[in-house]
Amino acid sequence: MSSKKSDSHSPAIAQNRKAWHDYFIEEKFEAGLALTGWEVKSLRAGRAQLKEGYVVIEHNEAFLVGTHFSPLPSTSTHVQANPARTRKLLLHRAELNKLIGATERKGYTLVPLQLYWKHGRAKLEIGLAKGKRAHDKRADIKKRESDREMRRVLKSR
Repeated sequence: MSSKKSDSHSPAIAQNRKAWHDYFIEEKFEAGLALTGWEVKSLRAGRAQLKEGYVVIEHNEAFLVGTHFSPLPSTSTHVQANPARTRKLLLHRAELNKLIGATERKGYTLVPLQLYWKHGRAKLEIGLAKGKRAHDKRADIKKRESDREMRRVLKSR
């Protein structure tokens, strides 16, 4: 099984566009999520937010922190839904070892990029990322605007 994401998955449940703005994404990994029943139902309804989420590694396991899965109003009365709970990520040991090495020694961070369904299971794409500085963000904006301007000129011909 490959750690690289393949493009054979359905449209995203939730995306973290801010991650691409704030970080240089150097490598992507696909992880499963350990979810409860009400969380799966809320994901099927598209009620997830990744914007302020991040991935931490504790005791050789990866966890998703800071994401918000809104419970449906029809959630069972005997279940206490905690929309911001820490969720365990399911990764292979080799992938975990690589991520641990990169985050501890090389100063990388792990950010959630998108949440999607693959073969009926919820998957999270996480990125091994380095933070951007202000001048990097300005350069990206300038490049994006120049590309947009070139497309506009070419389109008008």
